[in-house]
Amino acid sequence: MTSSNGSSPWTFAPGDGPVVAAAIHAGDRLRPEVLRHIALSPPERLREEDPYTDKWTTVADSRVVVHRSRFEVDLNRPRERAIYAAPIDAWGLKVSEGPVPAEVVEGSLRLYDRFYLELSALLDATAERWPRVLVLDLHSYNHRRAGPGEPPADPITNPEVNIGTVGADRQQWGPLIDRFAEALRSCEVSGHQLDVRENVNFRGGHLVRWIADRYPTVCPLAVEVKKIYMDELTGVLHPDVCREVHRALDAATETCRQDLKGG
Repeated sequence: MTSSNGSSPWTFAPGDGPVVAAAIHAGDRLRPEVLRHIALSPPERLREEDPYTDKWTTVADSRVVVHRSRFEVDLNRPRERAIYAAPIDAWGLKVSEGPVPAEVVEGSLRLYDRFYLELSALLDATAERWPRVLVLDLHSYNHRRAGPGEPPADPITNPEVNIGTVGADRQQWGPLIDRFAEALRSCEVSGHQLDVRENVNFRGGHLVRWIADRYPTVCPLAVEVKKIYMDELTGVLHPDVCREVHRALDAATETCRQDLKGG
């Protein structure tokens, strides 16, 4: 198990069960040699990171939590696009002050390669132990981009939970996906049942595609939770809502775990 001390880029915590949860955008740390080239302030970076999603990985048997910021290397993009080189790569944000030296970029890409090697080892062991495996790729997304005092994004096109299934063969995994979604919908958050839909504005990124290409017995789902559990403009957590989201994910995951163990 990789430790979670200040120097470790991530934590891999293997467990004995068929469910893996990853929070690959939860981190906010940067190597010093990366930080000196970053043009964004910590609050600006936090806005596009997925804070607190690491808390939700405890619903799974095995956990993967990345402590490095996506502004160092984005593990949810193909290797050739994992470094934000221009504003078009990062929602129009100017990420770096001038060109980043090649040796700094190479260091970040070595981190990328190392992550996927370690993830391979975890998934190899899990798939060998269990005939069917579920991976939850946990993320969060903004819905207040218009700024303070402005209305949030239209809920018609911004569900509270978006399940991205680009990496999951519906013919093979449809019943499991439906079971997960239905269990989430049955849970209440902030006094109402969760709005859970599939592939509305997120279908899943590189991680779930990479898993699907290599592991036919693994169902990878990209789970995007709207930032209803925090104030995305200030970064302040709403702890009660965060716990309710956690309970909902836990209940849905347990339903699927029993299904996976049963056959």
